Amino acid sequence: MSSDPVAAIESALADAPDADEALRETVRILAEQPGIDWAGIAFVETTGLVLGPAAGSPDEARRTLATVCYKDETVGELRVDGDVDRAFLESVAERISAHVLLGWDTAGETWDP
Repeated sequence: MSSDPVAAIESALADAPDADEALRETVRILAEQPGIDWAGIAFVETTGLVLGPAAGSPDEARRTLATVCYKDETVGELRVDGDVDRAFLESVAERISAHVLLGWDTAGETWDP
């Protein structure tokens, strides 16, 4: 991890003009960390989990998942490919939960930033 990715993510969440931008910045920050190849956020929709913002080059063989919950309800999933500490990933999932809840409904359409 860089010197303080949590601080960078918290700053992105506080400074972004909307939830979409906050989440795009979060995955960008994660994907830039040493040992992490890719990061993405999937949203719970009527069709199941639908991938939203993502950054980096995916390597599903190295994927770690963290459920994103808002007030005990699953609203999404944080996915990271690479070497990542599970406690760190769960901490990020908790921090982004309100933003994931506010995330747009893609109606099953693929995310294309």
